[in-house]
Amino acid sequence: MKHIISMLMENESGALSRVAGLFSARGYNIQTLTVAPTEDETISRLTLVSYGNDYQIEQIVKHLNRLVDVIKVVDITEGSHIERELMLVKVKATGAMREEVKRLADIFRGTIVDVTANIYSVQLVGESQKLDAFIEALDQGVIVETVRSGVVGLMRGEKSLHL
Repeated sequence: MKHIISMLMENESGALSRVAGLFSARGYNIQTLTVAPTEDETISRLTLVSYGNDYQIEQIVKHLNRLVDVIKVVDITEGSHIERELMLVKVKATGAMREEVKRLADIFRGTIVDVTANIYSVQLVGESQKLDAFIEALDQGVIVETVRSGVVGLMRGEKSLHL
């Protein structure tokens, strides 16, 4: 099962390495990982996606809480949450494919952010499943390059991850 784990941690060198090392030492894979400073530049917010059963994720959260640089950890998939991911896709767009790519971008509420004679670069924002569906809808032969940001997420309503 997919779990989105979000944490606040000291914005110090080596902190990310310790988190990745914890996963590696226990044989767990990090599917996506995003890190950025918060409004307090001494603290970073790290969001990662991993797959495992409830017991495995519970153990990961306990181990993460023991790391010296980690301030607070929460599995946001335990409750109602909002998640988003950014994807940029560069596709071949010549002839009839130009209109097809534009049509698909419109259907998926994407934006064409760069146009050349033979290439369109499309930006999409949404849940991972939406981005996966866009890739599936394209003819695989037209994809030149894909880059994804990884998942970021927030708990809905009044709940929040803060000090």
